[in-house]
Amino acid sequence: MKALVNLLPLILLIVIMYFFMIRPQRKKDKQIQDMRKSLQVGDEIVTIGGICGKIIKTKDESFIIQVGADKVKFEMMRWAVSSDTKPSPRREVADDITEEESPKKVMPKRLRKSSEVEEIEAEDKAAAEKEEKPEE
Repeated sequence: MKALVNLLPLILLIVIMYFFMIRPQRKKDKQIQDMRKSLQVGDEIVTIGGICGKIIKTKDESFIIQVGADKVKFEMMRWAVSSDTKPSPRREVADDITEEESPKKVMPKRLRKSSEVEEIEAEDKAAAEKEEKPEE
């Protein structure tokens, strides 16, 4: 029984390390893998080496990117992508379609700015003065 009590802090430490270190890292790795799988032609990317380019052709495990003003093309592996800086317009269109299908939230009307209120009041006064003046 004493041996179990002595091992309890060690077991508790391992469980805490799992929830604060291992699990978040796995979640981050999964997000990166999903991002790499979803790369399409037209996406602008940054590699782990810091090279910025635009994808012009995709393959299974690699793709060809275009870099710089000279439009130099070279092949890179998917695992070498660090981030997706600008998604292609094709993906944005697909995202818009899914967003339109979801129910829209009701937003409150935007409050008028004080300058807009003053302009409206000035127009109302001018209209009232014109109506009061008899035409001679």
